[in-house]
Amino acid sequence: MQQETLLQLSPKEAANAAAITEGIALHWGIHPHKITGFEILKRSIDARKRNVLINLKVKAFIDEPFHDTPLPTFDFPDVSQSKKRTVIIGAGPAGLFAALELIQQGIKPVVLERGKDVRERRRDLATLNREGLLNEESNYCFGEGGAGTYSDGKLYTRSTKRGNVEKVLQLLVHFGADPAILYTAHPHIGTNKLPHIIQAIREQIIASGGEVHFQEKLIDLQVTNNKIHSVISASGNRFEADDIILATGHSAKDIYLLLDQKKILIEAKPFAMGVRIEHPQALIDSIQYHCPLGLGRDPFLPPAAYSLVEQVNGRGAFSFCMCPGGIIATASTTQGELVVNGWSPSKRNNPFANSGMVVQVGIADVMKNEKRKTGELILHHFQEEVERKAYAAGGGKYVAPAQRMTDFVAGRTSSSLPDNSYLRGVNAVNMKEVLPEFVFQTLQGAFKAFGKKMKGYFTEEAILIAPESRTSSPVRIPRDAEQLNHPQINNLYPCGEGAGYAGGIVSAAMDGQKVAMAIAVGR
Repeated sequence: MQQETLLQLSPKEAANAAAITEGIALHWGIHPHKITGFEILKRSIDARKRNVLINLKVKAFIDEPFHDTPLPTFDFPDVSQSKKRTVIIGAGPAGLFAALELIQQGIKPVVLERGKDVRERRRDLATLNREGLLNEESNYCFGEGGAGTYSDGKLYTRSTKRGNVEKVLQLLVHFGADPAILYTAHPHIGTNKLPHIIQAIREQIIASGGEVHFQEKLIDLQVTNNKIHSVISASGNRFEADDIILATGHSAKDIYLLLDQKKILIEAKPFAMGVRIEHPQALIDSIQYHCPLGLGRDPFLPPAAYSLVEQVNGRGAFSFCMCPGGIIATASTTQGELVVNGWSPSKRNNPFANSGMVVQVGIADVMKNEKRKTGELILHHFQEEVERKAYAAGGGKYVAPAQRMTDFVAGRTSSSLPDNSYLRGVNAVNMKEVLPEFVFQTLQGAFKAFGKKMKGYFTEEAILIAPESRTSSPVRIPRDAEQLNHPQINNLYPCGEGAGYAGGIVSAAMDGQKVAMAIAVGR
């Protein structure tokens, strides 16, 4: 007999198979010897009360032999001789998972990536962090795997209606991820492990007869009769295709400019902007797990996370991409412009916890400045303005403007700054000189409110580093709601974060699969 069972256990008990077995036996009123094994289906943390508990959903085997539920197998046929050929622009999660789906549908993918492979890309990141020298084509945003590869590897998404979350996670496990991502409430791979998985996906694409080309930046589209017949790269290579998937990520600003120049429809899209806030991880653990600050968290609990949202004068402020035990990194893609982001290794064992803390930005907010450019790129230009201002405020070399949280709310420049994880260094600045006034004022009010929701969160130990400005694309590339192709260019399929249809690794991967399926059905 197999029975699904819901348990609430202490963190120590939940880490012990014998204790879980005892919990199952107690639940069903049977002897533990009757239980031959169990499989964890879901795992989450309940920290609402002082005694933190682990919620487990398990499938117990009672009086019958135990066996694991086998993972699905995936067939990737040889598509080298396929009559259909789809060029995919971008090797992020949307592009890579689109390629895998195309192969499963018998279509040959040709992936073009402007950046380098994961191994070469790591060297450029080291140079940026060490010397402040940015490679505009190989950085935290550009290169194999996309922005998520070296900026955390979080797999949580609320976009369950957009596609098959389970299949994305199963494919990641197939290519080397820990099977625990299949049942953990907020799964996370980690920046140190994700590159190996990305490489394995690339090797599968090539083994199946697909192609992956690095350092092939798209610079032109050859369009005839509302159809792209080939794309041109910066190296002068021409790639012909039946269909084009545009999966370039939210920072490929030159793609928006190219589409606008060629009169291909794009639309301004609201996005969010703010700062990265960083606290000592021990402080966040103390707040979230109700434990004395000096004693540390239960060793069977992971570093604590949080999620915050507040309305300030009718405008929302919210936490974004929270990274327990993480690091704040330079995520710039253009010389003279500064962007920061956060990431965590798989163990989440760094001494700081950081999170984006951002405010929604709409067209009406930007239109108030009559001197600013108009058109569908209006929010794109606004984003650039803030990033250039932040770079100048930091003093160059990707040193970042920073301020203590308490000083930010008080409106004064910090006389000193606390230790932090940002490798390029920080410069004390009054953030009202960097951030738009409505963003600055909204965050001031939000931080006061967050301090009431999480006692101890509002503290001079917290540092704000700016700007967090790449939460999503400031442009949407429109597409048909059913066929998913561009309304103007019949064989162009906008996809993922850069097109405005996803927000993270899993949702981008699902969108890639969805677009690939649309191409297969349409052919």
